[in-house]
Order: sequence, then C-alpha cells, then structure tokens
Amino acid sequence: MQQRHPFLVLMVCLGIVFGGMGADVRAGTVAGPSWQAHDGFARWVSEFRPRAYAAGISDAVFQAAFATAQYTPEVIAKDRNQAEFSKTIWQYLDAAVSQARIRQGRIVLARHQDVLNRIEAQFGVEKEIVVAVWGLESNYGRNRGSIQVISALASLAYDGRRAAFFEDQLIAALRILQAGDVAPVDMTGSWAGAMGHTQFIPASYLAQAVDFDGDGRRDIWGNDPTDALASTAAYLARAGWQKGHPWGTEVRLPKGFDLRLTGRAAHKSVAQWAELGVRPAHGDVMPDLWSTARAAILLPAGADGAALMVFDNFGVIARYNAADSYVIAVGHLADRIAGQPPLRARWPRDQLALSRAENRELQQLLSALGFDTKGADGIIGPNTHSAIRAYQMARGLPADGYASAALLAHLR
Repeated sequence: MQQRHPFLVLMVCLGIVFGGMGADVRAGTVAGPSWQAHDGFARWVSEFRPRAYAAGISDAVFQAAFATAQYTPEVIAKDRNQAEFSKTIWQYLDAAVSQARIRQGRIVLARHQDVLNRIEAQFGVEKEIVVAVWGLESNYGRNRGSIQVISALASLAYDGRRAAFFEDQLIAALRILQAGDVAPVDMTGSWAGAMGHTQFIPASYLAQAVDFDGDGRRDIWGNDPTDALASTAAYLARAGWQKGHPWGTEVRLPKGFDLRLTGRAAHKSVAQWAELGVRPAHGDVMPDLWSTARAAILLPAGADGAALMVFDNFGVIARYNAADSYVIAVGHLADRIAGQPPLRARWPRDQLALSRAENRELQQLLSALGFDTKGADGIIGPNTHSAIRAYQMARGLPADGYASAALLAHLR
C-alpha cells in the first residue's frame, strides 16, 4: 500500500491540445528530446516504444510523454541506496503521529468536513482514516513530490532492480496520460513514481482512482485534494473496509500470558481473548459489539512494549502499505485526530533498531539453524516473525517474535 500540479505548455511544440489528448493527440517532432543525451537510455526508450504501442499507447501520447523525459541518476541512486538503518516502532510513531501532525489533521478534517462527510457516506470509510492516510503519505498534501513520473519510471525500468515492475508502472502512467487525467508536465511524484496527495502508484490509480468532484478528470495531483481523498476511500472500501469496526486497540496482557499466542496468524474472538485475561488499556471491558469479532495480538516492540489487538481493518490498511509500523501509525493517527488518548504502554527506548545488514544476518542465522525466514532481504516481515517465534520457543525464550539486538547476540 509508502504528488502533483497542472500540465500543458510543453505540448505547444508538439501541436497537442490537452483537452483532446485522451482521444486525438497529434504528434509533432521534437528536436533532440533530453533522453537522447544518454545513449543507453535512448536505446532503451527506442526498444520500449513498440512495447508501449502494443499495450495500446498512441504515438502522440508516447511522444508527448517522452518529449522532456530524461534519465535521472538520482532516482537510481535512491533505489540502490535506501536507508541502511531502520527505525524502531516508537521512533517511527514519534514522527508519524507527532503532536504537530495530530493538530494539523484536526485542522484539515474541519476544513474539508463537507467533502469528507460525503466521501464517508459514499464509500463507508471513516473520514479520520482517510485523513490519517493523507497525513502519512504527504503530510496533508505538503510533500506530494516534484519528480517527473515518466522520467523516474523510465529510469527505473531501464536501470533499476525491478525493471519489469517499473515498466508495468510506466505503461500504466502512459495510460493515465492517454485518458487525459493529467498532462506530462503535471504528472509529478516521488522518486519511485508514487503520485498525488495520497501517493498512488500508476497501476493502483488506474484501478482505484475516482472523479469525485465530477469535473471529468481523476485529479490527485492538484491543490484540491477531493479526488485523492475519495480515491483513497474507494481503495480501502474495495479492499474490504468495515465501517464501524476498529482497526485495532491497545490492550493489557495478564501476567504470565502465553506469548506464543501473539502474532497475526493467531486469531481469536474478542470474547475468547477476554477469557484469557486480555483487557483494554483504557477501561476494563471491550465494547459489547466487538465481542464476536476476530482479532490477533501484536507486540510491535516485543514483550517490553505496547500490546495491540488488531482486527480485519488492520489488514485492509496493510493493502495500502504492508509494513506493520505504517498500519499502526495510520490507525493511531486516526484515533488521535478523533480525540482518543495516546498509547498507554511505555516503549523500551533504551533499545536500538537493527540495521538492514543486521536484519539480514539475523535472517541468515535463523535459516541456517532450520528456522526458515524465506529469504534474507533485511526486511522483517511475517515469515521472519514466525521463524523468530519458532526459534524462541525451541530455546525457551519469551516467544514474542521480535527482532532485537539481544536476539541477534543470542543467535551469534
């Protein structure tokens, strides 16, 4: 599941009129498009052209899109040198759910209340969740990205680690241009091609974006966030969002709780968790309407941090961005915007996050001992959590599934 503005001028030399671009754009001749300055990239563009045509992209749209496209080394550098060090969950939440972001979330919720109410009524996704995604993805539209998406995707398709994926996204981006939703100059976003207020990748845009304001375009790039917010709600609704159901809630575990029962795979009804002594962090009993809902217990910082009971809507948010930390941040930010209290448990702030290299080492050591992590990419996901928990159980350690410095030292 983690940008833009207006687009027209460059097409003057191509004889292109924006309003007709999706149906009848006439190609012109551009002397020396900037991509021709990089021989390898120029060859790749020439080789890619027939594949784009075969996918239904017109010659006029292709020429318009690549008239100013260029190989972008900084995009490749970002792709190859993503942060080696990760953040702990509390470091991530400190930034993602800061007091400033909560305050601003309440301001934009009030400012766009009418349209958000209509979006909630149509798609059945609470407005606070939609606003929280907006806050996480672009800081409420302030950081939509300014990189030309065609240049970024073409560079990554030519010279990136996941060429096939980015070529698919490039073709999707060309289809967006062909539909007339945006002009090439205004199709801007992140270095990886995520676009607009809520950072849709092109393929997701094609599948999920909606024209909520009825102007004939699905505009997620401009200053008006209406279409972007509605598109996010549509995405979550189609992924199975259940209105009125929680994403998750903080809980207290009883002394001696069997940590082997934690993790996304261990589902029980709220009533069954209550029988095991699980209680809400704020109050003594869960709401009656939750009693039959299925939920799992997550320990995002291991046994020494907060415990969260998560529901089906947690998995829906994960369709937007699969990282647990992201889902928790969206859910908790939405709660705080709605006036709910902060998390009650204290985080183990004396612990340091493992680096990407240390995570890879941990995965390699676990797999070598027969606790298969299904690869060693340095990203701690469900497979690694399961392998850690199995190792901890086999060694008589608290089975919280948490990748910590202490666990790595134990493995070494």
